[in-house]
Amino acid sequence: MRTVVLGGTIVNEGKTFDGTIVIEDGKITQIIQGNLYPEASSDEVIDASGCFVLPGIIDEHVHFREPGLTEKADIDSESRAAAAGGVTTYFDMPNTVPQTTTLKALEEKFALAAEKSHVNYSFFFGATNDNISLFEQLDPHRIPGIKLFMGSSTGNMLVDRRESLEQLFSSAKLPIMAHCEDTAIINRNMAESKKKYGEDPTVIHHPEIRSEEACYESTHLAVELATKYHARLHIAHLTTAKELDLLPTNHFSHHSPFTSHLSNITAEATVSHLYFYDRDYARLGTRIKCNPAIKTERDREALQQALTDGRITVVGTDHAPHLLSQKEGGCAKAVSGMPMIQFSLVTMLELVDNGILSLERLVELMCHNPARLFEVRHRGFIREGYQADLVLVRPNTAWVCTKSMIQSKCGWSPMEGHMFLWRVERTLCNGHTVYADGVVDSDYIGQPVVFR
Repeated sequence: MRTVVLGGTIVNEGKTFDGTIVIEDGKITQIIQGNLYPEASSDEVIDASGCFVLPGIIDEHVHFREPGLTEKADIDSESRAAAAGGVTTYFDMPNTVPQTTTLKALEEKFALAAEKSHVNYSFFFGATNDNISLFEQLDPHRIPGIKLFMGSSTGNMLVDRRESLEQLFSSAKLPIMAHCEDTAIINRNMAESKKKYGEDPTVIHHPEIRSEEACYESTHLAVELATKYHARLHIAHLTTAKELDLLPTNHFSHHSPFTSHLSNITAEATVSHLYFYDRDYARLGTRIKCNPAIKTERDREALQQALTDGRITVVGTDHAPHLLSQKEGGCAKAVSGMPMIQFSLVTMLELVDNGILSLERLVELMCHNPARLFEVRHRGFIREGYQADLVLVRPNTAWVCTKSMIQSKCGWSPMEGHMFLWRVERTLCNGHTVYADGVVDSDYIGQPVVFR
């Protein structure tokens, strides 16, 4: 099968240029400067006129809920949402039922994805206080890293013993992706909030309970341990300006395929924390309740600035669907998390329009850097010999997000009613059109990601 993507504007490795991409058997075989039709014949010609052609988005932080929590979401539904949003690869988190904290549970997830995932996939292995001895049995070519909950989290995966943390940071050979919030501080804040506001304080108090202090103290400890043991630490969903002061500045060299110019400490910002801030609770309520909490406008501005100064290395979603019925209540009763994967790219493109970052930098943060950071083989770039994971996006195309568009099983989005000015036209996964014209090819199955 030979496919030509013709007439688009390619954005890749800091450059934007008109070009033609030739795909054979799922891989990019030729990149031609200019809108020139290649000499050899092709089986399919994709007209990319008026579109920007980007590498497929790599979302390194999702919760697809399968197995065990499939009333909220599953691999089938959420990988369809990914495809519709231009996401061609995802790394799923371990707080499912059962938790992905045993080798058996990890294998079962891979088996499920091999049957149900419509884009490319891999899975983090979850750390507990008692399973660190299993780390040496993990295949570093199959998984991106180890997920560590250093603070209060769902699923009872909290690693809170100092002895366990020291052992984990000293022994882990894979990247450690850490959720950093201090449980004791959160519990104290919740108790105080309940005294003031009742047993279920309204959601506007969520950032007071899961506070700047709770985030900073836990992140500080993670950075301290990573520095002490030279571990590879990736801090998930950073939310505060204060935490940014703990981070080194990371810049990748365009001549280096992986991590040779990278500190051992990196950080992720999520689309939600880059887009929303605390005043949005009045409008959206618990739909934007997540852990760690969305905080102040000052924190959002600091995160946005850090997208371009090298302190934020990647942008993910922490896509975490729940049923709306489970989002009822306030700080104590409503569950935390929101679905964002289908609308992550178009939301970030709005930040491009607003001058927060360039389109080239967006591609660095959402495509190149996740591939570099986790040493993904042959994905994340538009390069000859790489897998043809591509997304075509069209600017200046107004549309409103409606419930009927939502692919996620939970059936809602915090972006409902929002007008976007960019549209995902087509998503190619391994050279196959998995999404186009509003339709996902639900017969297509993606590939397991290979690392290192």
